[in-house]
Amino acid sequence: MSVIASISVRSPLQAARVSAEGGFTVMLLTAVATFACWMIATRSLDVGTDTQVYAHFFSTLANRPIQTRLEPGFVYISMFVHGLGFGIPGYQAVLFGLLMATVLVSTRAFYRFLDAHIGYITFLSAASMLLLLSPVFVNSSINAVRQGLAALLVFTALIAFEQRQWLRFCAYAVIATLLHFSSALYFAFAPMLLLGHRRLRYVAVAAFIIYASGTSIYLVRSISPALYSIAMEHAANLNYRSGVRLDFALFSMAWYALPFLAAPLVQEPYRERLKHSTSLYLVMLMPFFMIGWGFFSNRYLLPAWQAASLIMGAMLSLSRFRLLRSPALIDVGLLLSIYIFYYYVQTGIVI
Repeated sequence: MSVIASISVRSPLQAARVSAEGGFTVMLLTAVATFACWMIATRSLDVGTDTQVYAHFFSTLANRPIQTRLEPGFVYISMFVHGLGFGIPGYQAVLFGLLMATVLVSTRAFYRFLDAHIGYITFLSAASMLLLLSPVFVNSSINAVRQGLAALLVFTALIAFEQRQWLRFCAYAVIATLLHFSSALYFAFAPMLLLGHRRLRYVAVAAFIIYASGTSIYLVRSISPALYSIAMEHAANLNYRSGVRLDFALFSMAWYALPFLAAPLVQEPYRERLKHSTSLYLVMLMPFFMIGWGFFSNRYLLPAWQAASLIMGAMLSLSRFRLLRSPALIDVGLLLSIYIFYYYVQTGIVI
């Protein structure tokens, strides 16, 4: 009886402590997101190579007819914000707010994909921390804004495809493509998920070899000269090196290997699901292996690199070791990450 009584007394106390920890983390996440939004909204127009382009586009929306090469989804969002009477800081704040909304959508979908039953808030905090620490995410915030908005929606759509949720897949695929047309490239490779992970791995390794050897350049130029011209001429920049980027390719494959190498650190029920999620990551590498030798080829890796932060966040929050998944430790990391994000924005770091 004393044991039962002890359990019945401790359980409500433990539940209250967990609830308090979760409440603090939610407040911290809100504060961090608000501060990050303020930083992005009030940044100088000189921060981010494309910031002035977007600011000029927004400022000219009163002109009719609107002539732009930007995607219709992004244009309609911009028109709506302009119609509300927002200035450029407000416009930048709204765009960053939408970017954070894609983080919520994608983390929730990935959490369900992992069939995790513990600590969504801890996972969201860990994923947010790793995103803020990543130069890729700040690049999505101040430079490659349209593709940044679409990146995690690509990941979310591929999760739906893997789960055979066709309506959800189509919805996210359409939204992502309307925000940035390059999203369609990733969905063209989505059927590769039907191969199963082992076969997909062999295909990905073959694609890596074809890319690294430079063969993909000759294949695309022979099969689709138009695609070759787009990759080589679109946004060409003399300060940016085109051609095979073996550094990008190896870096990307290292993130694929990490969940397998670190699998023993993850709780048993979730190891296989995390390994399985790397199939989604491989699919997101395929456009780079196909045309990642043109100018600004790192942008073809933006969805995969952002998804890597979510996968690593899941590994951390589902760790076997209580210290690594401790909400207190992750909260400290989140505070550190916003300082690093502040540094990235102030120095205008882009990749």
